[in-house]
Amino acid sequence: MSDKKLIYIALNYFIATVWIINGFFCKALNLVPRHQLIVSRILGAEHAAIFTKAIGIAEVCMALWILSFRKSRLCAITQLAIVATMNTLEFFLAPDLLLFGKANAFFAFVFIGMIYYNEFILNKKFASQSSL
Repeated sequence: MSDKKLIYIALNYFIATVWIINGFFCKALNLVPRHQLIVSRILGAEHAAIFTKAIGIAEVCMALWILSFRKSRLCAITQLAIVATMNTLEFFLAPDLLLFGKANAFFAFVFIGMIYYNEFILNKKFASQSSL
């Protein structure tokens, strides 16, 4: 296996780990209550707890999809759209609840760049062979 492929696989595991930590630990287990406050601000307080858990479970499912290596281009596009959407909403609707305030946008941009680089540059050879 080439070094390029090993780096691609390692980055996939890292990206999946980010989704698992944020989804399972921060949201589903509510170990970081700030996430529920953000959901409450954006979607309303009435069902924020259940929405936060559901989002967390969906994020764990995203991690499993990443680790399956199936339809990796579609998976990457989905991640890019979700991260961009979530962070745009948070930037405008709940910046005071973010760990680094509006500077969180920088970290989201770095994460988006990492996902893009991993799938569409590092894995270009393999991505061109798979279909959406």
